Amino acid sequence: MIRTDQDLLTAFATLPALDKTIESQARQRLDQLTKPQGSLGRLEDIAAWMCGWQRTLQPRTEKAHTLVFAGNHGVTRQGVSAFPAEVTVQMVANFASGGAAINQLCNAIPSQLQVIPLSLEKPTADFTQTPAMSADECADAFAAGMNAVPADADIIILGEMGIGNTTAAAAVAYALAGGMAENWVGSGTGINPAMLRHKRDVVTKAVALHRSYLKGTLALLQHVGGRELAAIAGAVWRARELGIPVILDGYVVTAAAAALQLVNRDMLSHCITGHKSVEPGHERLLEWLKMKPLLDLDMRLGEGSGAQVALSIVRASVATFSHMATFESAQVANKEETQASTKVA
Repeated sequence: MIRTDQDLLTAFATLPALDKTIESQARQRLDQLTKPQGSLGRLEDIAAWMCGWQRTLQPRTEKAHTLVFAGNHGVTRQGVSAFPAEVTVQMVANFASGGAAINQLCNAIPSQLQVIPLSLEKPTADFTQTPAMSADECADAFAAGMNAVPADADIIILGEMGIGNTTAAAAVAYALAGGMAENWVGSGTGINPAMLRHKRDVVTKAVALHRSYLKGTLALLQHVGGRELAAIAGAVWRARELGIPVILDGYVVTAAAAALQLVNRDMLSHCITGHKSVEPGHERLLEWLKMKPLLDLDMRLGEGSGAQVALSIVRASVATFSHMATFESAQVANKEETQASTKVA
């Protein structure tokens, strides 16, 4: 059971890693498919990555599960969002009735959607004054994320909903990667310039207040995060335990996952990032993580929407890997055979 940062550090040694032998075999197969080597670009990298984590040369995406975690934030009392905290509850109801963007995307790009609200009736504390959560509350949220991951999933898509959570994401990213708060704070739901300046001040104040406590993953999320961020980190951790590939969504999801870098810099090797959000801090965080997004569609909705669209790219990768003919099976001469016959002639 994970309850402390020491638990995470101890448990990391037991986590599975990418199977490099199978990844290498996948790349050998890719080189034998009826195409010039490397001509499918990143689709080839994704296919080899999927094989390496699923430990098979028959990668699967049929059992895709989209997990959207929702939480409320006390820092909204500081006036950092254009919408009131009540919208989180209203949007969760919208998810349940099938009316949100993520519902349509999960229908169009088939995936099993699960929305997990986390104590919405009890927002976290205002982290400009006190830690967002107690240690137990944070550990419980982390556990909720772990428990939400189906053990038989082929791939996990992670999303979030929470008014005020881009402020938490900015605080987490700022604490992790440094620089200045203004590098990490964006307009979120569409605040005006004055509110944006205030939001930067809020993030600066919060990280300064808690700086000495932000050395571990759970401590960081406890002090300047939120329940949905802790749950996302828990889901990422559990997926790694099970060897399940993960597609991360935008800024909030990436910041939550990035907190696990305090455990080990290899902690996110089973993850890819689905898209680059319009939030300016997301691009900087991806650069810090050395992660290249699959898509850049000027999206900033959250809900897992960008990652869900990226699932179609992963499926395209798996389809080409699994169903293309090889040069041998199609009786097509490859480059090496053509060159050899030319030399003989």
